[in-house]
Amino acid sequence: MAYLARMTSSDRSSPSKGPGAKGSGPKGPGPKGPGSRGPGSKGSGPKGPGFGGPRRRDDRDGAPPAADRRAPVGLAARRFAVDALEQVLVRGRPLDEALELAPGALPARDRALAFRIAATVLRRLGTLRAMLGRLMERGLPKGSPRLEPILLAGAAQLVFMDVPDHAAVGLSVDLARADRTTQGFAGLANAVLRRLAREKDALLAATDSFEADTPEWLRKRWIAAYGPDTARAIAAAHLVEPPLDVTVKADPAGWAEKLSGEVLPTGSVRILDAGPVRELPGFGDGEWWVQDAAAALPARLLGDVAGQRVLDLCAAPGGKTAQLAAAGARVTAVDRSPHRLERLAANLARLRLSAEVVAADAEGFTGGPFDAVLLDAPCSATGTLRRHPDIALSKRPADIASLAEVQARLLAHAVDLVKPGGLLVYSTCSLEPEEGEEQVARLLAADPRVVRLPVTEKDGAELAAFITPQGDVRTLPSHWERGDAARSGLDGFFVARLRRER
Repeated sequence: MAYLARMTSSDRSSPSKGPGAKGSGPKGPGPKGPGSRGPGSKGSGPKGPGFGGPRRRDDRDGAPPAADRRAPVGLAARRFAVDALEQVLVRGRPLDEALELAPGALPARDRALAFRIAATVLRRLGTLRAMLGRLMERGLPKGSPRLEPILLAGAAQLVFMDVPDHAAVGLSVDLARADRTTQGFAGLANAVLRRLAREKDALLAATDSFEADTPEWLRKRWIAAYGPDTARAIAAAHLVEPPLDVTVKADPAGWAEKLSGEVLPTGSVRILDAGPVRELPGFGDGEWWVQDAAAALPARLLGDVAGQRVLDLCAAPGGKTAQLAAAGARVTAVDRSPHRLERLAANLARLRLSAEVVAADAEGFTGGPFDAVLLDAPCSATGTLRRHPDIALSKRPADIASLAEVQARLLAHAVDLVKPGGLLVYSTCSLEPEEGEEQVARLLAADPRVVRLPVTEKDGAELAAFITPQGDVRTLPSHWERGDAARSGLDGFFVARLRRER
């Protein structure tokens, strides 16, 4: 047991006799993440519900794996969380892709718990690694890549989730014992996590989350773009479990009451502690769809689109397509991913909305001209880290430059697809100026056919806090401080409204 510094006799005891007090700190994170598209990710808010991943081979006939039938309560959710973390941390998969590997028979609430554990780990990865590192004098033993995800999942429950200490420790040790690569380290896991349960407050106080949980390259970028105070506020917003935002087809106040939510100033409905999305009132009837409040802004800036031909470029997963169709537009939705378009089409069917769905590379699409074009371009998605914390692990500085070149080509092509006098709205869910403000400046300098149509308070007084001096919209995760951190914030988006003059 040389991996643990100062192990005591109590550290060696059975986890079933561990402390019973609940862990301290805020609850861990919630709703889920986007798909990856091309060289980057786009869109915010969870995937459209109803699209489960492939079934595992041990999930025959919808029955749980044999090992889970007699397992302790809660073990299956923890095992799945560790499976997902291993995919993300060891194999480099996106979290949403890792979560699709869940057995079909895993109950919805277990799946939700597994997501919360995995997302909490990824949100606070630097802090958790620092805390565990102080307890292990020789670091992690080699030859067992699954051990770190087990320890991280247990630590996240102890420090940041409302899970009793004995459950967090005991189930983590059970997971270690159940795998041949980690069963020899079950005693180590028990000792480390029991000690963490006792010392977590002091260890957490000694860690600067801004330094630990935000990659250095992003810290430097945000300080340069927004200043040190705002950069810290953005990073702090990423640590809070985001609420569930939905866009309703009609009657936001009525649906807010039915969903135990609240109507936001922009018209979205925000729900706290939502639970499984498919079980919420109105989902099966197609009355609303999941969409972050910031993601709902670009389509709004096209104004009254009833009867107009509108092109939604890079349309999947389809929240903006649904907005435009619900507003009466004749929508053409273009995306290069047939799989993601299948999800888009299924969501439209659930919502009883229609659009022409085209599988094509947006750069080569030749339809039109259209009355209006909405381009929500593929981007680094750094504005959605509070919902998709794995993005901080998967993106690198070089990605920003390569994505910016793709965005410039798409934006120039979008101008050709809108008719003279028509509107073009460009958006990204990125905090990086190269993917937002600088793209529009480059286009305006290069193409005399295009002018900016500034966003003003006439477009909605609720937008005033987000309007830049140039007349664009820039939302930050730290915006919308609404008292309780769980009710605050929205994804980071950039939106510009342009008009083709000739």
